[in-house]
Amino acid sequence: MIRKVPELVEEPAYYSEVLNMKKEDCFYLGKIAKTHGLKGEVTLKVEADDPSAYLEMKHFFLEINKVLTPFFVEKITMSGDKFFIAIQDMKTIEAAQHLVGKSVYLPLEMLPKLSGKQFYFHEIVGFTVVDTEKGELGPVSQVLEYPTQAILQVMNDKKEILIPILDQVIQKVDRDKKILTITAPEGLIDMYLQ
Repeated sequence: MIRKVPELVEEPAYYSEVLNMKKEDCFYLGKIAKTHGLKGEVTLKVEADDPSAYLEMKHFFLEINKVLTPFFVEKITMSGDKFFIAIQDMKTIEAAQHLVGKSVYLPLEMLPKLSGKQFYFHEIVGFTVVDTEKGELGPVSQVLEYPTQAILQVMNDKKEILIPILDQVIQKVDRDKKILTITAPEGLIDMYLQ
């Protein structure tokens, strides 16, 4: 699948937004795995469920010296979970070599919209958690990501409640009201509130 990117938008606001992007406003997309060809193209190993959702990107960010630096896309070719990217104004393999191993970031607004019970971890921070049996528990203060399990950290006054993120636990995500309805495993909430 090949896509030629149209000419970049000449809107000053667009460039101002791109040049002032912060890491907390972005998500990790993948890594520059290696160079591709001899004309300055790179291979991006995409770490996403649906890599094709990002074929329309006009730019991406690399963290260089702790600063997000924008790179503008000239052309993208996709093969499985890899993008072969021609970067605007990068024409040599030597220039592309400096990007190998760097993490690639995109703005959060480029994440595909989710529906139903699906959610991104960053989007539910601040949502009120309501258990179908115990009622309102408190807000999600953060999502803790462990190798085997992701966990909601919910603060009930000053007490911490840790709830596993599992399909059978999550019942409903109400994005409008910012409410996450769950059915906690039996005895779990009582264990934290005693």
